[in-house]
Amino acid sequence: MDEMEWIHRHPKAEDLRVGLISWAGTYLTFEACKNTVTAAAKSLGRRQTWEILVSNEHETQAVVRLKSVQGLYLLCECDGTMCYGRPRTSHHGCFLLRFHRNSKWTLQCLISGRYLESNGKDVFCTSRVLSAYHMWTPRPALHVHVILYSPIHRCYARADPTMGRIWVDAAVPCREECGFLLHFRDGCYHLETSTHHFLSHVDRLFSQPSSQTAFHMQVRPGGLVALCDGEGGMLYPQGTHLLLGLGCNPVRGEEWFILQHCPTWVSLRSNTRRFISVIYGDEVRAASERLTPVSLFQFECDSESPTVQLRSANGSYLAQRRHRAVMADGHPLESDTFFRMHWNCGRIILQSCRGRFLGIAPNGLLMANATLPGPNEEFGILFANRPFLVLRGRYGYVGSSSGHDLIQCNQDQPDCIHLLPCRQGIYHFQAQGGSFWSITSFGTFRPWGKFALNFCIELQGSNLLTVLAPNGFYMRADQSGTLLADSEDITKECIWEF
Repeated sequence: MDEMEWIHRHPKAEDLRVGLISWAGTYLTFEACKNTVTAAAKSLGRRQTWEILVSNEHETQAVVRLKSVQGLYLLCECDGTMCYGRPRTSHHGCFLLRFHRNSKWTLQCLISGRYLESNGKDVFCTSRVLSAYHMWTPRPALHVHVILYSPIHRCYARADPTMGRIWVDAAVPCREECGFLLHFRDGCYHLETSTHHFLSHVDRLFSQPSSQTAFHMQVRPGGLVALCDGEGGMLYPQGTHLLLGLGCNPVRGEEWFILQHCPTWVSLRSNTRRFISVIYGDEVRAASERLTPVSLFQFECDSESPTVQLRSANGSYLAQRRHRAVMADGHPLESDTFFRMHWNCGRIILQSCRGRFLGIAPNGLLMANATLPGPNEEFGILFANRPFLVLRGRYGYVGSSSGHDLIQCNQDQPDCIHLLPCRQGIYHFQAQGGSFWSITSFGTFRPWGKFALNFCIELQGSNLLTVLAPNGFYMRADQSGTLLADSEDITKECIWEF
């Protein structure tokens, strides 16, 4: 694997959105039905999510606009009241964003010079004298399953559970050790590894979150974050082996990481139970009965289109070439690297842009030969870097709640759903305590079942999926907050971000 061939991708626009928390612990919220802006919400949802559009940035400040997920902007009127809509002039809706050492932000209206503030409920711009009431805490709004990329060292953070350390030395984020859960609790962040250990202030991992695993986060537009202990210590890679630890002397900005949603890596298996692998440079064949790095592919898919691109660990894409052979030498903008997805009970069928279906030739090569798909054109697909799922739907995360015995879908803090592969595309869902998910006759779920049930997972985007529950219906988010499996068709409420 050639490290220099792997090119880090910039975060997607949806990964750069933030929530803004007032001094009272409430979120800046756009009220769609009233055309007003408030700060009364206690949790981060779609109406509390803002995209920071930067027009001019320096080290400690930037000129920005705040754009809601509906495409409208935060606006300050002449009398200091706040609303949202479309700017009427070039400076209307522009704020001077200042980054403070305590990880807070302030937003000063560029026209009036007054600061954005809240009384815990209403939002307004009336004062030119800076105070604690003008401080806002940015909270990244991306999914909690993340990766950390160091632009200085051009490597990804990687947990090492055997040594109880985190290193910044992974060239390609294809393993589960590169994925972390970013928990936000009481104004601080806790970074959890894929083996459910926590990064701490000392040079070892903890088994439980505590004050020693709590970090403050400095956030910059563009996905840059830095973690600190609040007492002058910063997290950054140290030494020749790039151990991630607290220190006071980062150089060249090495304390800054790009925070991104954890990518999806998969393996594909033929009906002869051999993994599709890249061998001899760019040749693709069903070669090995063992899973190796050359059998891993990043699953890149636009949710608006039923096509997928498969990026190998050497940075190249699978592409159909002459004589219908599929090679690992494609570039991201080539039309031959796009394959149409079809699903059959958790198994994937790939159709080239020229209409033929991918299958395994007698010599083991991956070819686009068939005009109609059969068993030879169906591939088992398994997550390569996902020992568990964290699901987020239209109303929040999937998780348990102390006030309900049913699994909910509107939580601010998620539960991990541990995946036990049953057969390719079919998984058992295991709760955090070791019990299994069970389903009731009403299509609701409980997390303390004794017997494993089959759930069929089908990917609908780079980080989107649907789940076909054991009762034959798709799992969906209900506005009441209860997770249900009662949908015959795939609707927006059936799409889960993971």
